Amino acid sequence: MIETMSETKTALLELNNIHSYYGNIHALKGISMQIFEGEIVTLIGSNGAGKSTTIRTISGVMHPREGTILLEGQPIQHFPAHSLVSKGISQSPEGRRIFPRLSVRDNLAMGAYKRNDRKAIRQDIDRVYGLFPRLKERAKQYGGTLSGGEQQMLAIGRALMARPRLLLLDEPSMGLAPVLVEQIFEIIVRINKEEGTTILLVEQNALMALEVARRGYVLQTGNVVLHDNADTLMHNEMVRRVYLGEE
Repeated sequence: MIETMSETKTALLELNNIHSYYGNIHALKGISMQIFEGEIVTLIGSNGAGKSTTIRTISGVMHPREGTILLEGQPIQHFPAHSLVSKGISQSPEGRRIFPRLSVRDNLAMGAYKRNDRKAIRQDIDRVYGLFPRLKERAKQYGGTLSGGEQQMLAIGRALMARPRLLLLDEPSMGLAPVLVEQIFEIIVRINKEEGTTILLVEQNALMALEVARRGYVLQTGNVVLHDNADTLMHNEMVRRVYLGEE
C-alpha cells in the first residue's frame, strides 16, 4: 500500500477529477493527484498520454472543463497563467522556448518579470549561475546561439527566477546527450534539496525520473493507471516492460 502524507498535512497542489480538452478531443479524462511540499513527483507515460497537457492545465495555459485544482486548498483552475506565477507556480516548458534574440542574462531577467526587487533579482541571477556555471560563461551570448543542453539549463534557470514553490519541468532531457541528461538530473535534485523547491517532473526517460522522484504517476491515454512510490514503480512489471524497456 502506498505511503501517504495526506493524514499529516494538506497537499501543496491537488488535482481532483480533471478533464481537459483540445477542441473536441478529450485529453485528460478525470485525473487526480497530490503533490506535497518538498517532493519530487514524476509523471511518466508514452507520447500522447497526457503528461504535457497536465502541466499546461496546472500552469493555467489551458483550463479544465471539469474538476478542481487546489493550491494549498484554494481553487486555481480558472486563474490565468501569469497570475499563477505570482502564486508560486513556474514552468520550464517542453521545447525550452527561450528568447533566441535576448542574451542569457536578459532571458533570466525575463523570468523575474513579475518582481520589482532589483537587488534580489541580481542575487537570484547569481544563484542560477551557481547552479549552471555554463550560463555565466555565456551571460552576454544570445539564447538562440546556445547548444541544446545550454538552452535547457537556461529554461530551468529562467523558471527559477520567479522563486517558485512549485517548479513544473516538462521533458527536461528531450534531445540531450546522455552525459547532459545526467547533469540536468543532478541539478534537479540540487534544486529540490538545497532550495527546498517542490518539483513536478514530466519525463519520457522513466528510469532517470523514477531514480530522482519520491512518487510517480503513470498516465495512459489521459488516465492515471498507476500511482505509487518511485521505488515500487521501478519494480512494477508493467512499468519495467513498457517504460523501462525490459523484456
